[in-house]
Amino acid sequence: DQLTESGGDPVQSGESLRLSCVPSGFAFNLYAMGWFRRGPEKERELVAAISADGKMTYYADSVKGRFTISRDDGLNTLYLQMNTPERQDTAHYSCTRNGGRMYSLSRYSYQVSGPRTQVTVAS
Repeated sequence: DQLTESGGDPVQSGESLRLSCVPSGFAFNLYAMGWFRRGPEKERELVAAISADGKMTYYADSVKGRFTISRDDGLNTLYLQMNTPERQDTAHYSCTRNGGRMYSLSRYSYQVSGPRTQVTVAS
């Protein structure tokens, strides 16, 4: 089971960015998914999560109203739309798979992670 992220690029503050994640080796539509990040000298943080059916989502307070998580089961892709990114959003972002259909706020529930993609926001 694997996940592969893409879309991490250097951007200016306020410039929108979209991360994508493509799974392989498992039935994407059966699992809740999440995006984690780890910034410089910061702890790993669950940024956003989405249920397997796409009907329920979670956002960390730090990104609420700016980021949107979505999934396209037909294209087998998970997205993280980052609008008005700020310098503090600079981090390594990783796509992760939860153990079941509903997401959890515990990082230990996420069993598979991608290799990460770097997002750098310049002020």
